[in-house]
Amino acid sequence: MSLPKPAPDRTAVVTGASSGIGAEIARELARRGHQVTLVARTVSKLQDLAAEITAAGGRADVIGADLSDRAARAQLLDRLTDLALVPDILVNNAGLSTLGPVSKADPAAEMNMIEVDVVAVADLCTRFLPGMVDRGRGAVLNVASTAAFQPLPGQAGYGAGKAFVLSYTQSLAGELRGTGVTATTLCPGPVDTGFGAAAGFSKEDAEEALPAIMWVGAADVAKAAVDGMAKGRLVVIPGTANRLAAAVSQVTPRSLLLPVLARSHPGLRD
Repeated sequence: MSLPKPAPDRTAVVTGASSGIGAEIARELARRGHQVTLVARTVSKLQDLAAEITAAGGRADVIGADLSDRAARAQLLDRLTDLALVPDILVNNAGLSTLGPVSKADPAAEMNMIEVDVVAVADLCTRFLPGMVDRGRGAVLNVASTAAFQPLPGQAGYGAGKAFVLSYTQSLAGELRGTGVTATTLCPGPVDTGFGAAAGFSKEDAEEALPAIMWVGAADVAKAAVDGMAKGRLVVIPGTANRLAAAVSQVTPRSLLLPVLARSHPGLRD
């Protein structure tokens, strides 16, 4: 099993590529010879990354799009066609989280999170996979989290969304057997990307709740992700400690696990 071979008319589409894991996955793919199409709302950051990739000898195109906007998502394939590009790789990395108990949540913020973290993943897979299957080649990487393996009081919607992504992508992998197209789920643990700050908690709070041994750098996560895609792996969990934690969380009774998780989560502190 391997990734589709790079070619002048082929591209790897990476959503949420303006920073963090998405930017590092784009860099990693470019280093391996793939043209990349960078998708996010913040075009200026995408342009900076595209310039960096181009300066290193690669090709990077930029598409500004709000992945919470269904009309914008629906136009993405046509915009690639306008660039004379065929999407052989799709990386659904765009995502966000809210913080705190559902009883105090802003409904609009919760629905926006679910739109980006859940609906956009299913939407883009549904739009991109028919072409990949028809061509007999392709790879999808959907970014979930180790939160997919357990409840997450304090980030209930986020955890549930990532559980959806994990289950959905595993089902896709079963459907795609024999088509030449693969589906992989990336489930990183804690990564210092600014994601937590955007959700509303400090790095200090996150580091206090999660041991240092669980933290993995964004570049290392990206390399593990692309290696996993290249090998056709079903699930990629970067970091030994995170793989062990994911395994333990799946077999621990929820009656024991939930009080520990709720007590330690920064979003549930008074």
